[in-house]
Amino acid sequence: MVEIIAGEKGKGKTKYLLDKVNTAIKQADGNLVYLDKSQKHMHELNNRVRLINVMDYPITNCDEFLGFVCGIVSQDYDLQEMYLDSFLTIANISDEEMVHAIEKLDVISEKFHVKFVLSVSRNEVDLPDSVKAKLIVSL
Repeated sequence: MVEIIAGEKGKGKTKYLLDKVNTAIKQADGNLVYLDKSQKHMHELNNRVRLINVMDYPITNCDEFLGFVCGIVSQDYDLQEMYLDSFLTIANISDEEMVHAIEKLDVISEKFHVKFVLSVSRNEVDLPDSVKAKLIVSL
């Protein structure tokens, strides 16, 4: 399952995502991972959530990012949920690649039973219809 939190920059997507992951860890049976573009939110996350700064790795395009995600999924059989803050930035994807990337995350999610929650810096009206169907919050 892929869920999307959408809204323009500065609307509170990261706060919502942090609240969501910190609430989810309380009932989680497995591991939770939070991908971000910095270590900035390390102290706002429950210490049981694994924070990965994607910018520490040489990821330059969508396919490399998806390979990175697959690597995380493959090394942790107990992985239950992944939270991707600033999705378009950390994945290095253009608007044209967004649908492709989310479809691939759906495939990974179904096959390995990992839920993905993404924050996307776009207004709901600017999202493709297939992406709008995955919206849980529009800020």
